[in-house]
Amino acid sequence: MSKEIKTVNYGLEKIFEGAQDFLPLLGTDYVEFYVGNAKQSAHFYKTAFGFQSYAYKGLETGSKDSVSYVLKQDKIKLVLTTPLNSSSSINNHIVKHGDGVKVIALWVEDARKAYQETTSRGAKWYMEPFVEKDENGEVVRAGIYTYGETVHMFVERKNYNGSFLPGFREWKSDYNPTPIGLKFIDHMVGNVGWGQMNTWVKWYEDVMGFENFLSFDDKQIHTEYSALMSKVMSNGNGRIKFPINEPAKGKKRSQIEEYLDFYEGAGVQHIAVATDNIIKAVTSLRERGVEFLSIPPEEYYKAVPGRLEEHSHELREDIETLKSLGIMIDADEEGYLLQIFTKPVEDRPTLFFEIIQRMGARGFGAGNFKALFESIEREQANRGTL
Repeated sequence: MSKEIKTVNYGLEKIFEGAQDFLPLLGTDYVEFYVGNAKQSAHFYKTAFGFQSYAYKGLETGSKDSVSYVLKQDKIKLVLTTPLNSSSSINNHIVKHGDGVKVIALWVEDARKAYQETTSRGAKWYMEPFVEKDENGEVVRAGIYTYGETVHMFVERKNYNGSFLPGFREWKSDYNPTPIGLKFIDHMVGNVGWGQMNTWVKWYEDVMGFENFLSFDDKQIHTEYSALMSKVMSNGNGRIKFPINEPAKGKKRSQIEEYLDFYEGAGVQHIAVATDNIIKAVTSLRERGVEFLSIPPEEYYKAVPGRLEEHSHELREDIETLKSLGIMIDADEEGYLLQIFTKPVEDRPTLFFEIIQRMGARGFGAGNFKALFESIEREQANRGTL
């Protein structure tokens, strides 16, 4: 096994043995996007990714300044929000960044305590604890800023029996395409500016009680033309993982630099969603028009058995099938994983999705970095931004 993959196991053991518990997180509650047209975006995520209609807030529910459509697939909830007037701060966010992730909502037992613990440790407040009520009970939410204009919202639901949040109603629709088997959010990756990665690593350590269990430098993540650095942060129970990337010097402009230029600042680069049948999921996504990065070369798949080492006999999937779909394979000491990356899903080359299936592996596909970044560079070259 390579040195960087071994650190995955060591780091996770360290987290589980010595985790700070002042901010217990139960999981990802929802991810909210600010978008130019929530109704049309909802249709895209339903049609292309198999999300289902779930909840709605808008003029019909008494919301005069914004509209939100909530989509659900298994444990994943996406909220798509659009302003209803030009003076909205949401509109300002869209003008600057384009469509993108604004809120990463984290499910907690006590939102007031989560807010107090994080702000007392230096977090900048976004929303003080706020109680929302309806006939189904009450939800407490509170928010803090993380990198860029991105927000972590703490959501406390223990006294609420409704489907989503007060102020929303059930969204009934005759159009609900078949889900494709996406289960939950595996991790979410943030891009930050030059020299800012360690600043935000320390922020997650000090403010959120996370630990850095895996690091990659520009010697590990590079191609002939570009490079980047990345550190993976995880909370104590390992349910929440936030890799943080920053650019590194190279002959040409890296994917991180491209993102920062077009997003106009730090933000969420990609959302990794887990499945237990990546072949079925990717086949469905391709049939529905989702575009993926180019398929790795023949040499990549010929080298797979050697890279899997002792896990090569565990591979249940046919390599030729994986190759035909462009799905990449990697392994660590715990098992193997399968992953693939979409092209950006916005007009700006910013946000994209990763589909991942873990067969025991806890890493992030270190053995795939070179093939992945060469694919991204080919796309950059086509856009004239390399």
